[in-house]
Amino acid sequence: MERTPKITQAMIDAYDEYTHLSLDRRRFMARLTALAGSAAGAAAIAPLLAANSASAQMVAEGDSRLTTEEVSFAAPKGQMKGYIAWPKDAQGQLGGVVVIHENRGLNPHIRDVARRMALEGFVALAPDFLSPDGGTPADEDKAREMIGNLDREATVDNAVATVSYLSKLDRVNGKVGAVGFCWGGGLVNQLAVADPNLNAAVAYYGAQPPAEAVPNIKAAVMLHYAGLDQRINAGIDAYRKALEDNGKTFEIFIYDGVNHAFNNDTSAARYDKAAAELAWKRTVEFLKKNLA
Repeated sequence: MERTPKITQAMIDAYDEYTHLSLDRRRFMARLTALAGSAAGAAAIAPLLAANSASAQMVAEGDSRLTTEEVSFAAPKGQMKGYIAWPKDAQGQLGGVVVIHENRGLNPHIRDVARRMALEGFVALAPDFLSPDGGTPADEDKAREMIGNLDREATVDNAVATVSYLSKLDRVNGKVGAVGFCWGGGLVNQLAVADPNLNAAVAYYGAQPPAEAVPNIKAAVMLHYAGLDQRINAGIDAYRKALEDNGKTFEIFIYDGVNHAFNNDTSAARYDKAAAELAWKRTVEFLKKNLA
């Protein structure tokens, strides 16, 4: 019987550095080889650290409870495309939720998250922020490179346009929240600063905005952090203080002993089912409260 390779925290940290800072695969594999003790060990471990797009989806693409569409809409910095889902049997208008992808772009996992959100009773729109550059490529490293080259101000403008588009759909009650993961969590924080019409902002392990920008936030804010995520967690205290000092409505949750990307069930090494389910429950309750 084949044994599952042992994955250490140092390996997870090396992968995090590779995917968020260096994007140097050769250096990452050399480091992983040293940590694993052999090239064969590194080759076996690397796929467990990465997200597996072939992993089973929690909500099937053709789920009969949902209506889904590919949409396109105008934005200040180029045409935006996205994936939208809502409950087929919805009575009346619903709150809208923008689901913002990680630095891998709009992939099958984020489409699945949008469907999960729709089943919770929302109109969920997952935009592709690489739309102006031709859309998310199949190659994740290429997607990360493209996202790293995005103009932040233009991207925030496109996020504001996405909120506006969603809020005006007939099936939406006019209230919109945003939930984002990793790169998308950071964008949610920036969106909350930029858009006074955003009603709720949920950031999963996302980079924090500058403290001096926090007074501009009008949305209620919920922040989820992984206890082992030292890179992102370094900014928590300053963000918390700015939110407190400016009288903002916010909640912060830190999940001990789990890693960055703990919500991503396609990443075997970093996904934490208990933390993901608790954070999701809190997120859904928060959105229902603020988007009703």
